[in-house]
Amino acid sequence: MAPSAVNRQDWVFTVVRDRALLDDVSSKAKAYMTAERPLQLPEQLYEKLADAKFHVFYRAPALIVVSGPAADPWGAEDCALAAENLMLAAHGLGLGSCWIGLSQPWLATAEGRRALALPDTHNPIAPIILGHASAPPAPVPRKTPDIRWIG
Repeated sequence: MAPSAVNRQDWVFTVVRDRALLDDVSSKAKAYMTAERPLQLPEQLYEKLADAKFHVFYRAPALIVVSGPAADPWGAEDCALAAENLMLAAHGLGLGSCWIGLSQPWLATAEGRRALALPDTHNPIAPIILGHASAPPAPVPRKTPDIRWIG
């Protein structure tokens, strides 16, 4: 029920529950991230990615990748809105969710797209894991927002 620019609703939801595939994608995403370093991340994240025990998807039972048309100037924003709604709905059902940005660069490669049968015309925008949390998440400190009033 997320809004989208010009009400296009052009997103695609790819649901992955195959454990072997999730493990394979995790391994390949980790290898890609450590070899290519496509993002400027803190070094401790690269150290975490190099740890053989670390699973990018935290062994969650499901991954939902929200993809949007590459040619759509608002495709990423539309997918982000849909992903946020998905995460809020999951929370309402007592499920945990997390946007796994560490998998995005590999999923955007030709091999990554093929692995999840993502449409060639779409960019993978929001890889969201879903599952029952092993423990309630600890509260995260929040910064006071920078609000600027005009008028």
